[in-house]
Amino acid sequence: MTIHYYFARKFLWTITGIGAIFFALLALVDLMEQLRRFNVDEIGFTAILRLTLLKAPEGLYQILPLIVILASIALFIGLARSSELVVVRASGRSAMITLLSPIIVALLLGLLSVSTFNPIVAATTDRYHSLAERYRSGENTALSISSEGLWMRQGGVNGQAVIHAASANPEASTFYDVSIVTYDQGGWVSHRIEADSASLEEGAWTLENARAWPLTPGLNPESGKKVHEVLKLESTLTLDRIRDSFGTPSVISVWDLPEFIKDLEDAGFSARRHAVWLQMELAQPLFLAAMVLVAAAFTMRHARFGRTGLAVLIAVMTGFALYYVRNFAQILGENGQIPVSLAAWAPPVASVLLALGLLLHMEDG
Repeated sequence: MTIHYYFARKFLWTITGIGAIFFALLALVDLMEQLRRFNVDEIGFTAILRLTLLKAPEGLYQILPLIVILASIALFIGLARSSELVVVRASGRSAMITLLSPIIVALLLGLLSVSTFNPIVAATTDRYHSLAERYRSGENTALSISSEGLWMRQGGVNGQAVIHAASANPEASTFYDVSIVTYDQGGWVSHRIEADSASLEEGAWTLENARAWPLTPGLNPESGKKVHEVLKLESTLTLDRIRDSFGTPSVISVWDLPEFIKDLEDAGFSARRHAVWLQMELAQPLFLAAMVLVAAAFTMRHARFGRTGLAVLIAVMTGFALYYVRNFAQILGENGQIPVSLAAWAPPVASVLLALGLLLHMEDG
């Protein structure tokens, strides 16, 4: 049991060190990107640094499998050079028993990342997008999905508007049973508009069969009611911004995703992308364990055998290939070309089986 604790502690410290290095590199690269996108003289360097720190966790979370395989390679290379693996094998322990503690660490890290790190990354990413939009356009826009439908808020030089739609088509290009409340620059309610449907075009909403009531103090709204077959209402929103607001699963905590998927489907949107993301997050621990097995298959051998550099290269390339296959399966699942469960779970299961096959072949012939 002591040797298992030793390997687990060493593997955990290796992951921590490599993760810290990648975090620093990602933060530095993203800092350069934020300096390019925003004018530091207008928003200040503190805001740039804040955006960088909010963006960096997302990048680190995305490359977590690659960090695990690099940490596994570093662990096994270090154990081989110090002849610790030789001693362990001489004591009668098989390779699979030796791998037990790193695999358990990878599984626990996967569970921790999904249950704890995922909500943190979702919160920081959502905050980053909000601040970036505010710094870029100076407008306050928001969107949320609930069981009551779709809520949006747009703002501009002429005031703000709160928009509610009971449902929409799957492409989010047409909204139905729309209700809009507009506010003037002073924050006072100015109009209430209801329409059977609304389509967002370039710079304006096109409302069909719309009824508008002025909400000016001292004026009877019914006496000023106007009916329009087609009504144009200025808008700073775009379809891409609306789709991105609820179309990016990474900004939603894994704990909130099941309810969000249900709300999306009730509102008439396609939730396939979010369903694939949820299943892939649940399969994350298994994929991290597969990265450990892949690294062990090529680097868990004595250093005197030579060709260590070639073994490391093959292990890294195999890990990258499996990571690419996983992302490719995600795209196929989001496009509906393969089932959701197959897109999420087939790559991790196949990676584990492939790594086990390689490991058994390398160890037992």
